[in-house]
Amino acid sequence: MTNPNISPMRPKATPSQRRLSLAKSSVPWILTTVAVLFLSLFLIAPLAIIFVEAFKQGWFGYTQAIQDPDALAAIRLTLLTAAIVVPINLVFGVVASWAIAKFSFRGKQVLISLIDLPFSISPVIAGLIFVLLFGAQGWWGAWLADRGIEIIFAVPGIVLATLFVTFPFVARTLIPLMQSQGTDDEEAAVSLGASGWQTFWRVTLPNIKWGLLYGVILCNARAMGEFGAVSVVSGHIRGLTNTVPLHVEILYNEYLFTASFAVASLLTLLALVTLVAKNIVEWKAARGTPGWMKAVKE
Repeated sequence: MTNPNISPMRPKATPSQRRLSLAKSSVPWILTTVAVLFLSLFLIAPLAIIFVEAFKQGWFGYTQAIQDPDALAAIRLTLLTAAIVVPINLVFGVVASWAIAKFSFRGKQVLISLIDLPFSISPVIAGLIFVLLFGAQGWWGAWLADRGIEIIFAVPGIVLATLFVTFPFVARTLIPLMQSQGTDDEEAAVSLGASGWQTFWRVTLPNIKWGLLYGVILCNARAMGEFGAVSVVSGHIRGLTNTVPLHVEILYNEYLFTASFAVASLLTLLALVTLVAKNIVEWKAARGTPGWMKAVKE
């Protein structure tokens, strides 16, 4: 009979098993070290260089570059563009995602493909499209000129180009989220006598609020940092049609490196704020709605 107080002897691990166990235990450390080195070289170091160069002439040089009239005009135009583009994208994203996720209709796949179109087109090409449509030699250029309407090399062209580039962000965030939630809650609300508008405000919107905020944050960051499409339609007119990214490029091309890095630091701060806000939204949404990020990223 086996004595229960005596533990059975375990076979000794062979040298190959010990080497395999050691390799398994060292793999996470190796991968972590590689990731940290990569991030330090390609992310942290460039960000640090931006702020080092921005303050190369001290706080006075930094504030002087930010308070330059052309820089202030670029900041105002960037904020104005985002203030117009983000609400439009918010409304479009909610309407499009609601229609796609909650209803069945012909052409749904075509609508999804159109929403994804800006992801597959270069921003420069998007800008050229608007030049061909609204430019002096474009399809509608003469008609607009006769009525004194300026789109290209003016604020409306910048808004249109930014809108085209950014409009998938909110919709593409909400569509998988709404599809994962299904239509049970809405059907229950309708069966209890709620109207379509009441169903949206009291059922659909509370269920998607974190996803909506997540999409708005990404949309705003892209709107403020857009360069390619805006560069084509803006005309680079100082104090009038230069956004912050375009102003940074002009300063750099004129060898005003400290000023260019000072203005670029504003976009860097925006990126950092966006990252923090994004992580906060993900954390709160994951607490309130388990599986939320998985649905969005799928």
